[in-house]
Amino acid sequence: MSNNNSYRTVYAFAREMYPKKKDTYLQYGTAGFRTKATELHHVMYRMGLLAVLRARYKKGVIGVMVTASHNPEADNGVKIIDPRGEMLEEAWESWATKFANVVDEKLEDTINEVIKLFNIDNMNDRVEIVIGKDTRPSSLPLAKAVQDGVLALSGKPIDYGIVTTPQVHYFVVCKNTNRAYGQPTEEGYYRKLINAFLRVRGDKYNKGNYENRLMYDGANGVGAKKVKYLREVLKESLLVEMYNDEIIGSGKLNHLCGADYVKSQQKFPNGVPKEKNTRCCSVDGDADRIVYYYLDDNERFHLLDGDRIATLAASYLKELLQKTGLDLKIGLVQSAYANGASTEYISNKLNISVSCTATGVKHLHRKALTYDIGVYFEANGHGTVVFSNNAKQKLVATARNNSTSADHKEACFKLLDVIDLINETVGDAISDMLLVETILHERGWDVKQWEECYTDLPNKLLKVTVKDRNVVTTTDAERICVTPEGLQDEINTIVSKYKKGRSFVRASGTEDIIRVYAEAATKEDTELLAIEVAQKVYELAGGIGPAPELPN
Repeated sequence: MSNNNSYRTVYAFAREMYPKKKDTYLQYGTAGFRTKATELHHVMYRMGLLAVLRARYKKGVIGVMVTASHNPEADNGVKIIDPRGEMLEEAWESWATKFANVVDEKLEDTINEVIKLFNIDNMNDRVEIVIGKDTRPSSLPLAKAVQDGVLALSGKPIDYGIVTTPQVHYFVVCKNTNRAYGQPTEEGYYRKLINAFLRVRGDKYNKGNYENRLMYDGANGVGAKKVKYLREVLKESLLVEMYNDEIIGSGKLNHLCGADYVKSQQKFPNGVPKEKNTRCCSVDGDADRIVYYYLDDNERFHLLDGDRIATLAASYLKELLQKTGLDLKIGLVQSAYANGASTEYISNKLNISVSCTATGVKHLHRKALTYDIGVYFEANGHGTVVFSNNAKQKLVATARNNSTSADHKEACFKLLDVIDLINETVGDAISDMLLVETILHERGWDVKQWEECYTDLPNKLLKVTVKDRNVVTTTDAERICVTPEGLQDEINTIVSKYKKGRSFVRASGTEDIIRVYAEAATKEDTELLAIEVAQKVYELAGGIGPAPELPN
């Protein structure tokens, strides 16, 4: 490799086009790379190189998504998607970080280091790299940089244009399963989801207290663009009213709207009418998160977040599974951000196994795969359901068995349709929306009945800016702080003062900030608990800027 002059010429040419201009250190985290778009051109080119090496090592198709998800429009980022639709393997995250930060003169040496370490001997294979991008104006040139990196190592870039992040995951899995998962096209994606949705729903659009009208906040991003097509095909079966659907170049992407805004601010996004008792949902900028909400008769805001979606899905799937007569293991996976009330409801009311992992869908997804039916959602609305091959094979065999009872057979076929409705590869706002609407319709529930399953504990999320986020380390699925020394003891002392108090801190995966989560029996106590813990983080973890202050 190092003696190939043609490669050296390509590297030299590309380095002139995508030079590393700054000494800023970038770290590949849970969400990949994410920062100001102007600082990412060399990173994108190098991720194209790394994607080709990864594809040759795995002997499969790799995906690259250019997006900064729920961040402001001026930001951008990149995620690498592994052959099974999962996030990049952790062992390679450090290589992504090294590729992004190595000086131009050492880039070729770093490439050769990977080739040697992983014994990649198929450097002439023209592997396919699936590339997608969101609606940010910067995404077009950044995606072009990824393509140039792919071409520099003689890979084959497959440009899908503007698509959602979950669609890229779907395309990758379709290609790596020889289309067994579905057709690797946008049309194939929509056909799979919509056909399953219509089969389960039938021709009765309203049922009980359920009404087939939904207000949809597209965050002025790709989720708005893609749901327009979905809405046209669904027609009367689901009436989706579009809001915040200004797309490219409006400067409004995620601005005062979208899933992250609604979740963090716990209020209506700009642009969505405040109609009482009307079901609303918001997705984020790349359409992999979704939250629901509504306004009650007293004009009080109610949020139904990822915890609510998880419990709704888990309870429905458990009921449907029981009707099949099959003995399959179902479990629900949460992060420490899950509301304590939801965990108690799942364990004690639904009697479903609950696991807790570190924050980040890659951790939740991995744990969910240990169940026959694994439901996982982060509180922010990012999640899905995964089904084992064992579960699918048993469902198909039982459904086709002539000795199976009519009721069991019907339940098996319905569960197989629900599986087709779900994008198992990653959290998918569009797929999750169709799943929620399917369950509410079947139960004849309005949004208030959904919320009445249990009562959330008040919760608060704060951010503390620090000099170096790596000062804070954690254990026990990020619920216990290990460093800096003494911080966890301080948190324990503060929490003990509040009824039903719980708080933990963790470092951001992309920024030098420490996230503080708190919950307690009352909203007032929750606010005080969050501020007190944030003050200790500021004091012991090297906070910069204004210190957190208690409310007057």
